[in-house]
Amino acid sequence: MGHTLTPELLVDFGQAFATYVGRGTVLVSRDTRNSGKMVGPCVVSGLMGGGCQVVDLGICPTAALQLAVKQGPAVGGIAITAGHNDASWNALKFVRDDGIFLNPRQNEELLDIYHQGEYVKAQWDELHPIAADPDAAERHLAAIVAQVDVEKVREAHLKVAVDCINGACSQDSPRLLERLGCEVVAINIEPRQPFPHPPEPSQANLSQLRAIVQAVDADIGFAHDADGDRLGFVASGGEIFSEQMTICLCEEMILRRGDAGPVVTNLSTTQAVDDIAARYGRETHRTGIGQAYITESALNYQAAIAGEGSGGIVFPRLNYAHDSMAAMAHILDLLAGLDEPLVDFIAHNIPHYVMRQGQEHCPTERAYSVLEAIRTQQLPAWADSRDLQDGIKIIGEGRWVQVRVSQTEPLIRVMAEARDVATARELVREYLSRARQLM
Repeated sequence: MGHTLTPELLVDFGQAFATYVGRGTVLVSRDTRNSGKMVGPCVVSGLMGGGCQVVDLGICPTAALQLAVKQGPAVGGIAITAGHNDASWNALKFVRDDGIFLNPRQNEELLDIYHQGEYVKAQWDELHPIAADPDAAERHLAAIVAQVDVEKVREAHLKVAVDCINGACSQDSPRLLERLGCEVVAINIEPRQPFPHPPEPSQANLSQLRAIVQAVDADIGFAHDADGDRLGFVASGGEIFSEQMTICLCEEMILRRGDAGPVVTNLSTTQAVDDIAARYGRETHRTGIGQAYITESALNYQAAIAGEGSGGIVFPRLNYAHDSMAAMAHILDLLAGLDEPLVDFIAHNIPHYVMRQGQEHCPTERAYSVLEAIRTQQLPAWADSRDLQDGIKIIGEGRWVQVRVSQTEPLIRVMAEARDVATARELVREYLSRARQLM
């Protein structure tokens, strides 16, 4: 941020998106990172210069923007956020008129317009004043509440801690919990303050939330990322679970409720998702890594639920967006109906796997040759299939390993999952070793 994401670039991408959508109304939102104060006006200027009517939603969860685009007459939207990345980063997320992020092909079309630099330009009398929509976040809250059994949650009298990391959910997440009848203990709810810790809701970043859960004897604690995309949680007593568990609990809730359709997830998400789906007689469809692949496949397959092991969950009955507040509400709906502590429920109902990962530096010009060489190797004796949608994933009973090229760094990444730590570690070690030998 500051060296590559410049005002000139931002204005150009605003103009490019205006050209791509053909003018019309475009909604804009941002998270709370300080750079958004510079990024927002630049993007808006580009959109206005392209003849768009800009509606500024201000600070709000990206899912609220996506829902507002879907429900209204907008031709698209732009969320200004770097999601789970730290405050030194910022980015633009482009939303099409149905409230879904542009898919890879559509992103390429937008990039072509940007590179050509031939933008639609509005005349002086075609410039529209910026409008506001202060009710978008409220409509989002109401839509989430309509998806869950509010009375059941209220009757459970749950005490809930939530860490909003001073992000886009800082005002809305506590309000949602109060509407669900929870006793709320909220921390880091000051949007004007910096992130108190890295915004990714991973196990490593939940120590503050864990301390609060233990101190107030909460039934559960939740952690959002900066734009309300991902959700992590801490169980009563302070046990921290991997983000992989977020999709497992949401899937369990949706399938036991009886929502129709298969399950969609990506290639790097735990095998437990497939096992839970099979228990309910549902298919699981796997996609490449990234929300665009998840949402597009969820729409195409008419999924009951979709999501990733990162804690980003899609509830198609609500919207085709990763929505951490909706995930929080559905987990509370599940928790309110249990007759045992959440930790025991997980032990008895969620299949146990161990995931490990590693990486090896590799020049980008060599990395794909290395992957191709691994692809031509014979499958190991334990494997029965492989998937080539995103790198190479080798799959066997109770284990898998995936080798892929990083999209942002000169790295080859290896991820493996098995029923025990030793097997997962050995798979990572073996395929990192194979990659090194082929460089």
